Amino acid sequence: MKLGPARMKTRMIKNTKFVIDVPDLKTSSAYYRDVLGFSVRDLGTGWMLYTLGTCLIMAGEWPGRTPDAYFAYIEIDDIDAYYQQLLAAKAEVLKELVSEPWGMREFLIRTVDGHRIMLGQDLG
Repeated sequence: MKLGPARMKTRMIKNTKFVIDVPDLKTSSAYYRDVLGFSVRDLGTGWMLYTLGTCLIMAGEWPGRTPDAYFAYIEIDDIDAYYQQLLAAKAEVLKELVSEPWGMREFLIRTVDGHRIMLGQDLG
């Protein structure tokens, strides 16, 4: 039985977390720490935890797998400064920083693992 909006209990999303697979945890952890500026913590279970502000990413090793897909759109403040920081750290930028007609200033990177992350700041 399908529940319509009138019969569904309204729920609010309280937080978001991401789970990704990476071909090499050591390489991935160094990238997220040294290039993107995340804190890195070994969970001792074959998983690493990357955090920056309220963004939390759990990474598990999957040797031989190289994803090439978007997994996140992360909104940040002071996007111009962060963009310059990532350029200086030699991050692979797939889309240059630009103000878009939909009201976001954003750019796209590809991580060392092949994941794509769009980073944006609300211009409103």
